[in-house]
Amino acid sequence: MDAERFKDKVAVVTGAASGIGAAITQRLLAEGARVVAADIDAKRLEALEPEAGGNLAGVVTDVTNEEAVERMVATAVERFGGLDIAFNVAGAARGAAITELTEADWDWTVDLVLKGVFLSTKHEARAMREAGNGGAIVNISSLNAHVPMWGGSPYVAAKAGVELFTKNAALELGADGIRVNAILPGLIATPLTAPFTGNDALREDFVRRIPLGRPGVPEDIASPSLYLASDDAAYVTGTSLVVDGGWEITNYPDLSQYQ
Repeated sequence: MDAERFKDKVAVVTGAASGIGAAITQRLLAEGARVVAADIDAKRLEALEPEAGGNLAGVVTDVTNEEAVERMVATAVERFGGLDIAFNVAGAARGAAITELTEADWDWTVDLVLKGVFLSTKHEARAMREAGNGGAIVNISSLNAHVPMWGGSPYVAAKAGVELFTKNAALELGADGIRVNAILPGLIATPLTAPFTGNDALREDFVRRIPLGRPGVPEDIASPSLYLASDDAAYVTGTSLVVDGGWEITNYPDLSQYQ
């Protein structure tokens, strides 16, 4: 860890109140950044601020609402003077077998996972372009962009969309010096994956398929995410980095037997 790697840098993190977003936020603060932490959980955001010594602004943000996303980015500019790096982490899923899936659950999942990344990237890139100093955006996709999951069609489709949207954003924003990359996590132990990691039989089924022999933890995603946002990755854009303990090279549990 380099306590000055992001000194004088301003970051936005969506989904910052828990899991991967919280781990990224803590690493950014530890490495010198000032952070706008965005989430729908106001209480958790309030708890983060006192520990950050004035270097964190919590902003309650629904990333599916464009006005809210604009306010999030404006907070970075107004509070800290600009925006240099962004991490679009917010996501969740409502799923069922395709023949039973409701339109409302499809729309809820796709809006949060895919539209949220689009709106965030749009306004983050606008702020970076206006400042004229380039920047870096890291979008959190999923291993499920590559691997299907029984009962997870809206999530899988949306995460695949995030991966290709990221490549398109890299293509369009490169001339402005803005790099855009994606991280594709495998099974990471967070509150959102508790139905997987909290079921002993299913957890063992997953672990048998992970060559490194364990689910990941949020810090396993924070480290490569910060790498992609750092100057060490200055010539990296439009890439997808799978961070899954090797799981993609094996196969996926049959989740239908756990329903």
